[in-house]
Amino acid sequence: MLKIYNTMTRQKEVFKTIEEGRVRIYTCGQTVYDDVHIGNARTYSSWDVVIRYLRYKGYNVFHVQNFTDVGHLTDDADQGEDKIEKRAREQKVNPWELVDRQIQEYWQVIDDLNIQRPNISPRATALIPDMIEIIQILVEKGYAYEVEGNVYYDTSKFKDYGKLAKLKLDEEKAQARVAQDPLKKNYFDFALWLNARKGDQIHTMRWNSPWGEGYPGWHLECSVMGMKYLGETLDIHCGGIDHIPTHHPNEIAQSEAATGKKFVNWWMHAEFITLNGMKMSKSLGNYVTARELIDEHGGLVMRMGLVSGHYRSAVDWNPQVIENAKSNIEKIRNCLNAIDQTSGGSEETLKGSIKNVKNDFEEAMDDDFNTPKAFGTIHEFIKKINSSLDNKQEIFLEAKETLLELLGILGLDFTKKEESGEIKLNELMDLIINIRNKARKEKNYEISDEIREKLTKAGIQLEDTPNGTRWNITS
Repeated sequence: MLKIYNTMTRQKEVFKTIEEGRVRIYTCGQTVYDDVHIGNARTYSSWDVVIRYLRYKGYNVFHVQNFTDVGHLTDDADQGEDKIEKRAREQKVNPWELVDRQIQEYWQVIDDLNIQRPNISPRATALIPDMIEIIQILVEKGYAYEVEGNVYYDTSKFKDYGKLAKLKLDEEKAQARVAQDPLKKNYFDFALWLNARKGDQIHTMRWNSPWGEGYPGWHLECSVMGMKYLGETLDIHCGGIDHIPTHHPNEIAQSEAATGKKFVNWWMHAEFITLNGMKMSKSLGNYVTARELIDEHGGLVMRMGLVSGHYRSAVDWNPQVIENAKSNIEKIRNCLNAIDQTSGGSEETLKGSIKNVKNDFEEAMDDDFNTPKAFGTIHEFIKKINSSLDNKQEIFLEAKETLLELLGILGLDFTKKEESGEIKLNELMDLIINIRNKARKEKNYEISDEIREKLTKAGIQLEDTPNGTRWNITS
């Protein structure tokens, strides 16, 4: 049985869907004012593994992930500036132009990391009428109030506000770093709609509403986009741990007040990623984008490094992570090459291993998507394959299919012949080995030995066996 850690209950629970065989999942997406950084990439890769595994288990998964293209302020207390408007002004471009450019960049990164695209990727700005409708419902029910063209959610009216974060409101209020907004009744009240005019500055991205020209609050957007396409109750809602204190409690409060129904059954949150032991920050000069790392190391190496750790465990991204990823990829490729080159023998040794690896892999993934343990089962399986290289070709084809299937669940695609300009090594090695074999057959051992020597210097080792010549990458 699949068990998933639920942030709401702080424990692993047996997963049950609202509708048998179907999973409604919403993952918090990108605020498209900046490039995808390594932390974003890690979170999106983690949710991709979750979705892939659910589909492997036979679920019909419907995945919605949003683009926040308005309303996400520079602080969560509704007193900052819209991130997109601010960045557009700094770059001297129209906010809509910035959004379009960043969404294109986002898709390029997602594709390079082999992350499956969501079923629907709504932009917040496409659902403004739906947001206004929800705000009106909340005002009519007494959960929201209007002040000077701003509409705020009254957190004092919602029982157990902050239950997801286990907030102790009095203590939090005493420790608050941001001053109380004089327009709010209570400190924890949050904006559903914001007046487009702040002093002499007018927000470029604005819409007409019953409360004047303005734009929606960030928290409201996710609730509306989730319920619009997945219904009033979701099976799973995913995000980063930074969403636990404010964003997701606000989503719960406004959604459940509007519908009278439970908003989400399972809350999942991914841990942060650090860089060389330090929090990633532009001010510290260690801010790294996913694009920079993909261009340097390739999408497969990046993907391997990002999903090797458990989604609820903090990961430190450092040179060793990259080297480990490269080493693991090398081992897998060597194993796949060996399978393609082997023939003859008995199949009994490997037959049981194929069944066992699937069972062990599923057992690991059923335990809250334990990817480190799942990788462990794959590595043990590779050892079994390597120690059985004289088996029948038929059983190796099954072993290869199994290995590629399990790697695919983790988003690791070893079926591609090329990545980032990489040469077609398999075809090249076949050609070189054929030339060397011909030289040996003609007893031209000088050329044969020279080919072996030069391949060794290039980090490729040849092994002559009764079943033919095999090759492995050694460095």
